[in-house]
Amino acid sequence: MAETAETAETMVAEVMAELAALEDPRTRAVNERHGDDHGVNLGKLRAIAKRLKTQQELACRLWETDDTAARLLAILICRPKAFERDELDVMLREARTPKVHDWLVNYVVKKSPHSEELRPAWSADPDPVVASAGWTLTTERVAKKPEGLDLTGLLDVIEAEMKEAPDRLQWAMNHCLAQIGIAHAEHRARAIAIGERLEVLKDYPTPPGCTSPFAPVWISEMVRRQQDETVA
Repeated sequence: MAETAETAETMVAEVMAELAALEDPRTRAVNERHGDDHGVNLGKLRAIAKRLKTQQELACRLWETDDTAARLLAILICRPKAFERDELDVMLREARTPKVHDWLVNYVVKKSPHSEELRPAWSADPDPVVASAGWTLTTERVAKKPEGLDLTGLLDVIEAEMKEAPDRLQWAMNHCLAQIGIAHAEHRARAIAIGERLEVLKDYPTPPGCTSPFAPVWISEMVRRQQDETVA
């Protein structure tokens, strides 16, 4: 047993040393502008994950280091369905940086059998970062499994709360608003009207060739593409 623990610690140390060797100051500078505190190129991080393959115990030990690059790697090599509901809740609250938060929700929680139980609990959480995870899961359901969702009620909440919501939560609610408008024609006019009235992300700088996150523009552009695909 002691030998197994020692082997695991050796593996963690080796992986941490490999990540440290990949640390690049320029990459860190770019990441820090987005609130992330690591300097490892994500392509190289994924290459390590591909080599290691799925290793749940190693993933858990890497997560425990509290190192952002190690946690991103842990997310890539873990077994999402192996985590219990309360473990995922703790992990989300420990996810200090935007990239770790986003990957945890999209690569792990969305694949977990506990995602639907966590979705409403997180959406109602007083911590806006936790609440943003709940809204991200709701957006997933709006797009892929809307049966049973109160879309009118969701629009009511968005209309009442999105304008004053903190940034991360506002972004997640705006994505949900856009997805309702894109995927559900019967709610499209109201979704666009809410976006036009609240003007959330209306002036967000959007690079050429990219779609604006301003909901009325986002909805209209995605619906146009869907219609073009149907015609084609």
